[in-house]
This record gives sequence, structure tokens and C-alpha cells, in this order.
Amino acid sequence: MTKTKAKSKSKSDIGKSSKRKGKVGELEVANLLKEASFKNAHRSAQCKGNTGQAPDVEGLPGIHIEVKRVERLNLRKAYEQAVNDSKKSGDIPAVFHRQSHQPWMVSLSLSDFLKLYKKERRD
Repeated sequence: MTKTKAKSKSKSDIGKSSKRKGKVGELEVANLLKEASFKNAHRSAQCKGNTGQAPDVEGLPGIHIEVKRVERLNLRKAYEQAVNDSKKSGDIPAVFHRQSHQPWMVSLSLSDFLKLYKKERRD
């Protein structure tokens, strides 16, 4: 019997895989928002190389969406990124995240959650 040596992934391969997973996550979120009647939801211009403060997904008015499709999420770091990126727009920063075979979750500050909840109750 001959043993075949498993080929290890290079840093470049891991980076490409990570970007692909991120793109898939952004598309999943955009499609889920469309299904929930947010018809204008789409990946932002960030996916075309316009980096900076753009959200990962646009189309949810008043919310800055940062998408993380990872197995090990540093939620504090992801939330800080959303906060920093949303400062210019004034939108509420939210991290949409999930692991493989798990449901999507949304993380935002309690004060922002209460703003949204109170607004919804008034409408």
C-alpha cells in the first residue's frame, strides 16, 4: 500500500478560500434580506475594490452591515470594525455572522437594539 502525502494549503490558497467564503456569506445575507422584502439588498461597492467605510451589504436602511462567515469569530474586533466604518454614515453598526451549518446571527449594541425596538413599536 502506498501512502499519499496530503498537500498542505499555502497562505495564498487560504487567503483565496477566505475571500471566497466571505463573498458567499455576503451573497447569502443579501439574498436572505431580499426574501424578507428588502428588495434593494446587494453586496456593496466594496466587493469591486472600493474599500473604506462601505458596508459589506447595502439595502437595509439605517444599518451598517458587516458580514463575517467564519468558524472562529472575534466578535469584539468585528463589531469595532462595524462601529468605525459606520461613523461617517451614522448608521447603526451590526455584525451578521454564522459558522458552517449554523443559522445567521446578528450582533449589535443593546442601546442600538433598543433604538430599533422602540422605533418599531412607534411605527
